[in-house]
Amino acid sequence: MSEDSTQELPQLVEVHVSTPDPESAQRIAADLVARQLAVCVQVLGPMASVYSWKGVVQRSQEYLLLAKTTAQAFPRVAEVVRHQHPYDIPEVIAVPISHALAEYGRWVRKHSDGIDDEELLVRRE
Repeated sequence: MSEDSTQELPQLVEVHVSTPDPESAQRIAADLVARQLAVCVQVLGPMASVYSWKGVVQRSQEYLLLAKTTAQAFPRVAEVVRHQHPYDIPEVIAVPISHALAEYGRWVRKHSDGIDDEELLVRRE
């Protein structure tokens, strides 16, 4: 295989999103998976958060989303989260995944491209 014919695979990332309640967490998680922008989203919580907002130390209960996706899909993930999130400035950060089982990586990449596989098949016919 020549160097020109090899394509670099999209980097796997885990996107962290904190939300104020389980309802918004579940809504955002389901939407990301339905849009095939994340293959899997885990919802953790409740958890205690301590942060500074407008110069004041705040404490609140939050829920954390861990979305498995790719760096290539991150801008669209961030756009969906920003549109649906109740916070003025939501936490949306991507953490690179340095190692994963090959099969898991293929699964994440296949189902995090924002394209419905059934729709893709119809387009090709």
